[in-house]
Amino acid sequence: MKHCHECGTKLVDKECNGEGLIPFCDRCDTFRFPVFSTAISTAILNRDKNKVLLIQQYNRPDYILVAGYINKGENAEDTLTREVKEEVGLEVISCEYMRSIYFEPSNTLMLNYISIADSEDLSQVSSEVDKAVWFTLDEAAAAIKKNSLAETFLTAVIKKLK
Repeated sequence: MKHCHECGTKLVDKECNGEGLIPFCDRCDTFRFPVFSTAISTAILNRDKNKVLLIQQYNRPDYILVAGYINKGENAEDTLTREVKEEVGLEVISCEYMRSIYFEPSNTLMLNYISIADSEDLSQVSSEVDKAVWFTLDEAAAAIKKNSLAETFLTAVIKKLK
C-alpha cells in the first residue's frame, strides 16, 4: 500500500509503538496497517481419518483442497462449514485449526484446517467443482498440485496424522 485509502496521500514509513515501521498518512495523522483478504483451506477427512477429499476446479487438471474467502461478518469456522457444504455437499462434524500462510500473489492470509466430514457421499458435489475424489493419505500426497499451498498444507496434515 503506497497511498492512503481515505485521502490518497502518499504514505511514509513511521515507527509505531515498537511494531516497527508502519505506513503513515501525514494528512489523516493515522497509521495505515496492511489490508489483505483472508481465506480458509481445509483437508477434509472421512470419519476414520484414513482418506482425504481432493477436488479439481475451473477446468484445471490439478487436485487441490477445498478453500474459500471469508465473507464480512463471518468467522473462519463458519466459512469452512459453508464452503464444504456449497462445494461438495458434505456436513462438517468437526474441524481443527492447523496453521496459516500468507500468499502474496493474491494478497491473502490462508488459514488451514483439518475437518471431518459426516460421510463420504459425493452425490451433492456442486457445479463449482469439476471433480471430487476420496484418496488415501499416500494417494493424496501423490495427487495434490505440486509446489502449491495445498501441497504444503496437506503434507502438514499427513505428518500430524501419522
